[in-house]
Amino acid sequence: MTEPDETYDPTRHPDLLRWIEERRDAHEEWAEQTPFADALDFAPSSLEALDELVRQTANSMEEVTDQRMAPFFQGAIWYVGEVFCRHRKMVWKYIPDIVSGDLEPFFGAAGETSTLDHPCVGAPADPESYLYPLNMLRRILLTEDEVGNPVEETLSSIFANPFDEDEDEDDEDDDEDDGERLDATGSWV
Repeated sequence: MTEPDETYDPTRHPDLLRWIEERRDAHEEWAEQTPFADALDFAPSSLEALDELVRQTANSMEEVTDQRMAPFFQGAIWYVGEVFCRHRKMVWKYIPDIVSGDLEPFFGAAGETSTLDHPCVGAPADPESYLYPLNMLRRILLTEDEVGNPVEETLSSIFANPFDEDEDEDDEDDDEDDGERLDATGSWV
């Protein structure tokens, strides 16, 4: 782990740029290996097909984390991020760890298994705005929150409300909102 200097540009990290190019080059072949190749056209509606593929491939958040280096999940991570970049005007970023300020090895290059070792997407001019595509894939497999309440998220629902902002924030009749929600990293806050 290394701490980035003050000139660090999270959109220009060499490992990030190399990964984006590799994923872009591999996309057509990746899509052709799925039963939904024609549907994976980067439209927001195509997230429904990817959602189904992820659910067919993994049964738990931990399984997605464990398989994150597998070709299917590498392609899925990039695909989700690209849909957000193309339709939400986001950019790819590789940001330092929010707690330590260090740059983790990119996708476990040093064999580490941090869940924050991967790229995110976010608003170009807002360093506080970011979402992790890997954690979006993990979140759709979550069936209940930490207190046992049922949770049903889809990639489409995340896309529709990426920062989990309550559309009825001022609605005082919303007794079910206990203030807990998933943050951009997939953790409960």
